[in-house]
Amino acid sequence: MRPGDMADDGSPPQGGGRRPGDPVQSPGPGDLPVPPASEGRRISRARTAVRLLPVLLIAAGGVYDYYTPSKYSAAPLFTAAPLVAAPLYSRRGTVLTGFAATVVVLAVHLVLGGVFDVDAVTELVTVVTVSALAVLINTLVRRSSEQLASAREIAEAAQRAVLPEPVERIGGFQIAARYEAAQADASIGGDLYAVQDSPHGVRLIVGDVRGKGLGAVSAVAVVIGAFREAAEQEATLEAVAQRLERALVREGARRGGVDAFEGFTTAVLAELPHGDGPLRILNRGHPPPMLLYADGTVRALLPTRPALPLGMGELGAWPDRADGAGFPSGATLLLYTDGVSETRDPHGRFYDVEERLEGRVCGDPGTLLAAVARDVRRHSGGHLTDDMALLAVRRP
Repeated sequence: MRPGDMADDGSPPQGGGRRPGDPVQSPGPGDLPVPPASEGRRISRARTAVRLLPVLLIAAGGVYDYYTPSKYSAAPLFTAAPLVAAPLYSRRGTVLTGFAATVVVLAVHLVLGGVFDVDAVTELVTVVTVSALAVLINTLVRRSSEQLASAREIAEAAQRAVLPEPVERIGGFQIAARYEAAQADASIGGDLYAVQDSPHGVRLIVGDVRGKGLGAVSAVAVVIGAFREAAEQEATLEAVAQRLERALVREGARRGGVDAFEGFTTAVLAELPHGDGPLRILNRGHPPPMLLYADGTVRALLPTRPALPLGMGELGAWPDRADGAGFPSGATLLLYTDGVSETRDPHGRFYDVEERLEGRVCGDPGTLLAAVARDVRRHSGGHLTDDMALLAVRRP
């Protein structure tokens, strides 16, 4: 057996890393590193400066028109003010910005005289016209924003329906789940998780469907639906995996095209008995779960026998085998998708889940997942390239 592989008796791996009970370096409050708050302050200051820009443009235009010869015009500054305000302000704010620009132009030429000069009239008409266009732009932007907000609400409702957050305690275990989209304002992709309490114990799945878009979301719904049904009815994890295999094959045949031949889902299934029995893990081509002991020791639950992802049974078939591991009180099981383990930093280095968690004393599962997600984003420099789903279960 390789170092780090699981043993059926649940004993920690021999060689490498610390074992439960060994001394642990002090990790501070037990959380992962937190990015500095200075970044948030810089963003806030930048937003404030942008919102002040229309006022500054009008003021600069008035000073320029007043102190330069009449052949020089500040019309570009005055017309820029309402255009900048259009996507930033409300309709009323945009109207007031255009009105202020018009009043300043008129006031400067009244003070200097020559308000009826051709250049002055041209500048005034230009500012009024652009201000009216800015109000129209503001109306269109706000209408698009309302449509986007409505679409986002629909997407969030779909996410809650397909990937509902599990309750905090199931079958005596503390549970938390988290979904982080790589694209800003995106809701759901091909990553999935589910928790089901059954007569055979609390059963879990975390997986990643090949592909993106609506096709991946459809496959996610199929996998989760099949898992919930199989978790209730099947006596073993191996039988649950076979039910998922058949469901994905049917879905690929129904959709046809590339999905009929190349559709697959990497997944890891776990079973936590209601009593004191061992944790059972069945891995189908997915990143290995991590078992975090109460003393800060971290153990990767590597499969003793590699297996193909779900939906690829035609390429090779052999019996599934679930591996056992001890799951003592105070330990936390962390399952995640490759959006975590394949995140790279600016130098191209992958995020090493086991190394980053080593020595960290876990609190509740929700705090752990928030810390991991924050640390992954920090590792990537804030530029995630793939969605990530995380699920943590703690035996109190």
